Amino acid sequence: MNGTARRVWALLYRHLALYRRSWPRAAELIYYPVLQMLIWGFTARFIASHPVTTFSLAGSMLIGGVLLWEIALRSQMGVAVSFLEEIWSRNLGHLFVSPLRPSELVAGLIGVSFLRMLVGLIPAIALAWLLYAFDLFQMGPILVLFFANLMVMGWWVALAVVSLILRHGAGAETMAWAVLFGLTPFSAVFYPVSVLPMALRPVALALPSAHVFEGMRAVLLHGAVAWGEMGWAIGLNVIWTAGAMVLFARQFRAARVRGALISIGE
Repeated sequence: MNGTARRVWALLYRHLALYRRSWPRAAELIYYPVLQMLIWGFTARFIASHPVTTFSLAGSMLIGGVLLWEIALRSQMGVAVSFLEEIWSRNLGHLFVSPLRPSELVAGLIGVSFLRMLVGLIPAIALAWLLYAFDLFQMGPILVLFFANLMVMGWWVALAVVSLILRHGAGAETMAWAVLFGLTPFSAVFYPVSVLPMALRPVALALPSAHVFEGMRAVLLHGAVAWGEMGWAIGLNVIWTAGAMVLFARQFRAARVRGALISIGE
């Protein structure tokens, strides 16, 4: 093997070693193709199983699903990416030399997330109205509960992602983009929970988002508010938020003991 080949192999092996030692990086290779197949496969099954008379509402349900799911995605990404920016700028250790508490960090990240979500979502809502004549606000006051539940879900998912990053370091940074996308097939964004195989329905029903989107379809199809679904969404958000807060607190303490707040990302 000549010098050029050895150098190329050395660089190739360096990246292969990263995948071998980091399961999040390895999982990402098959993650998104499988995810896309699940989402659109279940969507196709839903459309194929309904009569043509329901197609008039199909566009509204798809656009509504996209817009509402963006609330959860932007909320989660706002917290996770803002946290990663502190890591990338080597500022995390400096923050906690100050009197800043972990709860205050989380509150600040949530505030940034809320603003980023609004900035990203408002133009999308306007374009949906201008280009597709879809008015998200036609759902009425219940839309406030849809917004709130999806934002809270995005935040607790983000706390879980931050906990993974504190535990696994830079190898888990891809989880900031991957986790909530991975929940999309089970969140019933574009189709009802009944389309899923029986074995997967309990997974969907354990997520607040599935109940929000079931509620959205009830409003669009029947003009009725599914208060039972809203109750489940709120209750599940309370449970998952509490669990994510406990996980974050434990991983933060462990990272502080290991000195990872300074070395993470290096």
